[in-house]
Amino acid sequence: MDQSKPATAVVALSEALAMGPPPPGNLALPVYGHGTLQAELYAPVGQDRQKPHDRDEIYVVVRGRGVFYDGEVRTRVEPGAFIFAAAGRAHRFENFTTDFATWVFFYGPPGGENRASSGEHAVTADASPG
Repeated sequence: MDQSKPATAVVALSEALAMGPPPPGNLALPVYGHGTLQAELYAPVGQDRQKPHDRDEIYVVVRGRGVFYDGEVRTRVEPGAFIFAAAGRAHRFENFTTDFATWVFFYGPPGGENRASSGEHAVTADASPG
């Protein structure tokens, strides 16, 4: 194993919030990267101005409440909500509280992963793990 990188990483929400605002030209604060994975903290102020991204992304809401709009459907979100947005898909948060914050994880190649062969599926209450 390559000893130049830690085998694990832990970044607390409080630690990320204390890092200050995102760097110029960035809407989110980068907090960790490994391979194709880029983890950021996104805490929009006033309005969500993000544009579609060239990689797949996952959000995990950690604070506040709002509405996630995927270009077609609006869904209420709260702490603990998991959201997937495919590469190139227009999306944004709306009507969010002033304390709203979410982890965002970008991963995979530009254009997104091939979902047709990746076994993509949403797990429902009726589905069993496995």
